[in-house]
Amino acid sequence: MADIISRDGTWSFDGDTVRIVPGSKVHPVRQDLGEFAVPLQAVAGVSFERDRKGGRLRLRLRAGACPVLRAADGRLKDAADPYQLVVEKDRTGVAEYLVDEIRNALLIEQVPEGPVDGFLLPGPSVPVSGGGGDGTASFDGETVRLTWNWKAEESKTAGGAVTLPLSEVTGVRWMPAIGLENGSLRFDRGGAVQAAPAKFDPHSLELWGLSKREYTAVLVAAAVLVRMPVPAGPAAPAAALEAAPAPGPAPAPAVDDHDVLLRRLRELGELHAAGILTDEEFATAKRAVLKRL
Repeated sequence: MADIISRDGTWSFDGDTVRIVPGSKVHPVRQDLGEFAVPLQAVAGVSFERDRKGGRLRLRLRAGACPVLRAADGRLKDAADPYQLVVEKDRTGVAEYLVDEIRNALLIEQVPEGPVDGFLLPGPSVPVSGGGGDGTASFDGETVRLTWNWKAEESKTAGGAVTLPLSEVTGVRWMPAIGLENGSLRFDRGGAVQAAPAKFDPHSLELWGLSKREYTAVLVAAAVLVRMPVPAGPAAPAAALEAAPAPGPAPAPAVDDHDVLLRRLRELGELHAAGILTDEEFATAKRAVLKRL
């Protein structure tokens, strides 16, 4: 077991799973997402970036593995990213050890870095709610509900709260407010992509970027996305994100499967000979395999 505890949160790794627990004063997106586990099969890489105050751990996931990242489409701020951890100066050694352990496990299990065909993480738990601007979105696992506040346009408030059964939702799109441009959380129906401004669209929230809590709309998008019945590959456009069934992680070889482990030793040797693995990386990975033998 390798773990690191900081004010920003706690990461631990048991050889198969990275468990992430947010700190008590982190960004609302990370607070609301809460504790969750990342299977090794969903990890593409990990790094530790040093700075004068300590550094930052970054877990890089395979494309399409996480519904939150899929819904965010690269638009999350660092503070809101659940796969980053700020590390204090006195914990940098522990951070580097954790990185080594995850990298070695990726080598031994031969986890590919490429995209996956379906989600490997369950996404936000339901019920979930989020947003701001001119209203709030909530989702209970079956129905999306949009409620308006006093700042919404009359065209929205006149019709009252909007209820959308999940079976009618064919796409969900989240865009945060950037600069002077307002953002939005949009729900598409019938395969049609609504082009009307979010402030007038009764199936959209308009997000103004006036508070960090508005970012929690991305969690609603992710919760809907992972439960939508229509499949889509990891390269589907952000304009109409659709969910895919999540396959179970590939089974690891049995501990006593000597042929598999010996083959991995040979492959590690080839990677080392080709200059892909450094002497230290090769020695560490080799020791890990020999332990299993």
